[in-house]
Amino acid sequence: MTRYLSHTSPTDGAEPEVRLFCFPYAGGGASAYRRWQHGLDAHGAGARVLPVQLPGREGRMTEPRFTDLHALVAELDEQLDAELEHPHVFYGHSMGALVAYALTARRQLRGAPLPMALALSSYRAPHLPAPKIADPGASDEELVASLAGLGGIPRVILEHPEFLAALLPVARDDLQLCTASFAPDAEAVRVPLHLFIGAKDRLVSVPEVVAWRRHAGRGCEVRVVQGGHFFIRAHEDAFLRELASVVRRYDRAPVLAGALSA
Repeated sequence: MTRYLSHTSPTDGAEPEVRLFCFPYAGGGASAYRRWQHGLDAHGAGARVLPVQLPGREGRMTEPRFTDLHALVAELDEQLDAELEHPHVFYGHSMGALVAYALTARRQLRGAPLPMALALSSYRAPHLPAPKIADPGASDEELVASLAGLGGIPRVILEHPEFLAALLPVARDDLQLCTASFAPDAEAVRVPLHLFIGAKDRLVSVPEVVAWRRHAGRGCEVRVVQGGHFFIRAHEDAFLRELASVVRRYDRAPVLAGALSA
């Protein structure tokens, strides 16, 4: 298996037809999804969860990080190509939503197999400016305050300066990655979009998520869920119930899904 994937196994031992590739938020890694296989199985979603581990974090800490989205996506496209021959769905939270969308757009452009659907949360539509978490020249203290205010830093990290020292360079590079631009007339992706936004998100608004409709070539739906920007951590089980209801639409039908009502 490619070094980009973190291995998980279905809790019932069966190998599902559909794979759910999960892309991390800025500063995050594959461990953010470590409990998702069990959670989705518990809610009846028959998909294999495959967290994507980007360079420069967790088990790949010594590898150079990307700061250019399109360069990252080009490598993901090459490294995951064989895995993406199988029926699959992409999920991405915050920065991960942008990565999942950009990878889908690249694969569509070159005629490669596409996800059956994109499930994206807590990110503005790609034609809008990137959410501003902190100024590029923000001090470490200012960046920590911004991330902590959004719920993006677990308490255990806040209590250990050595953990913060490892996190902040990753977060800074990831925020630079999010400044990528897209052609305003880019073709919509030909897959359904399922969009999630926290009701109390202070970084991204509901209208900014609804604006993804411009990029949805097979329709889209928007769900407002409990919590703020990091509802996937603060309300993980409640969100996995919502996500499972989406994944179940595709886990027994490994073909390109039809359009959703816009």
